[in-house]
Amino acid sequence: MNMESIFRGDRLKLKIYGESHSETIGVYIDGLPEGVTPDEEFAQKFMQRRAPGRNAWSTPRKEPDTPVFEKEGSTLHAYIVNTNTKPKDYASIMNKPRPSHADYTAPMIYGGQAAVSGGGIFSGRMTAPLCMAGAIALNELSKMGVKIYAHLKSIGDISDDNYFDNGVNDESYKNALSKVQVKDFPCVDDKKAEQMKDLIAKAREDLDSVGGVIECVVYGLPEGLGGPLFGGIEGKISSLVFAVPAVKGIEFGNGFEGSRLRGSENNDPFMFDESGRIRLKTNHSGGILGGISVGEAAPVVFSCAMKPTPSIGREQETVDIKEKVNTTLKIEGRHDPCIAPRAVPVIEAACALAIYDMILTREE
Repeated sequence: MNMESIFRGDRLKLKIYGESHSETIGVYIDGLPEGVTPDEEFAQKFMQRRAPGRNAWSTPRKEPDTPVFEKEGSTLHAYIVNTNTKPKDYASIMNKPRPSHADYTAPMIYGGQAAVSGGGIFSGRMTAPLCMAGAIALNELSKMGVKIYAHLKSIGDISDDNYFDNGVNDESYKNALSKVQVKDFPCVDDKKAEQMKDLIAKAREDLDSVGGVIECVVYGLPEGLGGPLFGGIEGKISSLVFAVPAVKGIEFGNGFEGSRLRGSENNDPFMFDESGRIRLKTNHSGGILGGISVGEAAPVVFSCAMKPTPSIGREQETVDIKEKVNTTLKIEGRHDPCIAPRAVPVIEAACALAIYDMILTREE
């Protein structure tokens, strides 16, 4: 069975292939409009935001992650070459499934072909092909006036300045959020960023890891995008966001908090602004009503929860499948003490692909 994962959108089709320690990893993209070509400079800069080995709070694995784009008929093939693989780091745990990894479940599908080293196709490394495809979607959406910005909403008990701390269509927050893309750490508030870095460093020292929450805001989305039931924006975005390893939850607008409110508190009143345009006074709905975007009335807003990196240096309980005994393991190799900072652009990519697919479908 091929090590690949396929997304079948209404217009776009993606086939991601490869493994964490394979020679190459990449994606085949079908359904792009005629004339759409990748902006290689934009794609390279975007890829660097999630690339490993760039700072003290990520894995020390260093990869150039330079995307290569090749047209194969109507299909666009994008790939990168892995240059720093170390599969031997996993030799001692081949029969010991790592807690909270796919080591136990992957053989249920792939049998003996399943790769334990680096998580194989289940690895966070496989978000690189997703970002190559996402870079194209982000660039095309930008030409349409659609901007997608994400940041670290929180790590542990440290929270960044977020959308709901500001007004529904606050331009100053939008500008601050746009600047996150060129920062070395993806926070709006630089002081909170330093506190988060310290928390991540402490987890690394403790041979442990921490999770985080990523907030994503979509500005300039046209109104009327989406549909009822299976056609709703929430479902379309969620299906791609959950393709990102470590994502364990998603909420739109104020999400779970809204379940603790009364309708009179949670409803978003309509209003006319000074220019006579309809706006939402609040945006608890996350810019989506009935699965459909409200356009300029309010941006689409969602947050997703990232679990702590399961590869930690502490001794953990597991089993030896071959010997059929309870045992322990210590995971060697190179791992992020917190995957959330590098996942910020990945969430932007996933969101962009979902939205671009919906827009292309509507234009048919």
